[in-house]
Amino acid sequence: MFRVSFGMRTTLLLAPVLLQAALANTSDIPFTLQQSAEVREQPGFVPIGQGKIWYAERGAGPAVVLIHGGNLDSRMWDRQVKALAGPFRVIRYDVRPYGRSSAPTAAYHAVDDLRALLDHLKLERAHLVGLSLGGRIAIDFSLRYPARVARVVVSGPGVTGFQWSPDEAFKPMAEAARQGNPDKAVELWLRHPYMAPAMSNPALAGEIRQIAHGNEHIWTLTDYEQFDSPPAMQRLAEIKVPLLVLVGERDVPDIHAIVKRLEDRVSGARVVRIPRAGHMLNMEAPDEFNHLVREFLSRP
Repeated sequence: MFRVSFGMRTTLLLAPVLLQAALANTSDIPFTLQQSAEVREQPGFVPIGQGKIWYAERGAGPAVVLIHGGNLDSRMWDRQVKALAGPFRVIRYDVRPYGRSSAPTAAYHAVDDLRALLDHLKLERAHLVGLSLGGRIAIDFSLRYPARVARVVVSGPGVTGFQWSPDEAFKPMAEAARQGNPDKAVELWLRHPYMAPAMSNPALAGEIRQIAHGNEHIWTLTDYEQFDSPPAMQRLAEIKVPLLVLVGERDVPDIHAIVKRLEDRVSGARVVRIPRAGHMLNMEAPDEFNHLVREFLSRP
């Protein structure tokens, strides 16, 4: 089986030969936490079942948990760690099965992984900031554990239960992974409209490519993730925590459709659309992203 995941889009196909090798090598994939000298984070692991969740934290103050997008890992938040770690205790982690976190081998809920992280760090409540896949996890967590959440920021979010438009571009990615070429799948994915705006920026393209190829293993993994029922799309009106929704104007139509539903159904939701930016908003427009997040999370 292999996994093609972005936001809430998941395709499963058979590739049993690849699975064994992928699972065997998940915990040993090359990984470098790239940071400048002034970013002094404290890393650690949260034991969970037979696996572990990698995290790093820096700073003091109200806790902010950064949840990364699909097919990437927590390195995408470098610019936010630097910007937010003054007034906040900033925590980023690798969602399973990305980065340094383990690949699940049985059914699991991503929201319970996040709860385990908060419990491990002895945090009763935290702000959540999630992009794409991370936005979907933040929304699901807010519905399952509202008392554990202070404020939520989602950027280009996925939402469980959303009916994605058919996308033929994912078929060659799936085929490349099935044939044992996850590196080719990554390169095809980096050309997709989700990623094309960011990849058109020479200052970002190399950084994103390195992170994406560092997570090639996820293209050949079985997807064991479970979801609550009814899904979040049917429960958006139940979200009561303060919600900021960010989206780049160049993001894909499905993401804009999700943002519109959040705007219409979540009471008090604030939506900000960023000109000239695409899906990777935190990297494409970091100054504006950081300002909006910091201002929203600093409200009483």
